[in-house]
Amino acid sequence: MKRVQLFTVMFVLVGASVFAQTKKEKDQESIKEMCGCFEVTFNFAETFNYSQDSLYKPSKTKVDKGLEWAQLVTDEDDKIVIQHILQVGNPAEPMIVKHWRQDWLYENTDFYLYNGDNEWNYTQKPKNEVAGQWTQKVYQVDDSPRYEGSASWVHVDGTSYWENTTPAPLPRREYTTRGDYNLTMRGNRHEITDDGWVHDQDNSKIVRKDGEADFLLAKEKGYNTYVKVPDARCKAAADWWTANDDKWAMVRDKWDEVFAKDTDLLLKEKVDNKVLYKHLFEDEVTSADKIGAIIDSFVTEKDSKVALKSK
Repeated sequence: MKRVQLFTVMFVLVGASVFAQTKKEKDQESIKEMCGCFEVTFNFAETFNYSQDSLYKPSKTKVDKGLEWAQLVTDEDDKIVIQHILQVGNPAEPMIVKHWRQDWLYENTDFYLYNGDNEWNYTQKPKNEVAGQWTQKVYQVDDSPRYEGSASWVHVDGTSYWENTTPAPLPRREYTTRGDYNLTMRGNRHEITDDGWVHDQDNSKIVRKDGEADFLLAKEKGYNTYVKVPDARCKAAADWWTANDDKWAMVRDKWDEVFAKDTDLLLKEKVDNKVLYKHLFEDEVTSADKIGAIIDSFVTEKDSKVALKSK
């Protein structure tokens, strides 16, 4: 009888392990479905506002299109890195724009959460809170932090999706035109479709001030569709990445050094009157030493925050 019970327990444990492996493999497959060449349509519309200003003007509805190459940079069991590269303009002589990057980490416990005004707070979550989950870490065009959050991929009724809500800076389309809020609470849903994937967003525009409750200024809907097309259409973007991969690997390595300190960060908006990406995009910036010095000049750690803010 004991042997039968032992066999039953072992069978259940092995069966559970196989199921878990199958689920993780499905997760990985879904994440990598976001790689390749896509026709992208970016759609954003402000839906509601709660301003107390009678002269408040909502953001204009924005629709943009382009080709986007999503390059698989890292493909490991617990880490998948995808670099997005925009290809726009004349197809014969397209303009290439290094776009956002997304890292997917399995059961990650270390987070940098945006707190407004270029400040990221380091947070460590207990392992039991992220069991079976994937963290999506999203980075700016210069590979500085943007937003990150953890959730489980869901595979049900033929649908695969991941969704999470997390704080983020203002999007670039708003950053240069809006000064009445300082934080976006981003509701992100990544859903794999038959012809590509959808980035479905429900965003809140937040005013955050020390010692006060967050004020919800407005809400926004984002609906970005990625329709897969033959990879050959993104050849210019793929070739650009091949030519520039080494440089951006050094940039990622330097940021990994910064993040490994596990401390709150404050990033300067400009150094020598230029934002970070303009420094890093310069053709002559190709060595690890130059890259490291530039990034260091923008990063202030927790112990130096008070001094910096008081200047």
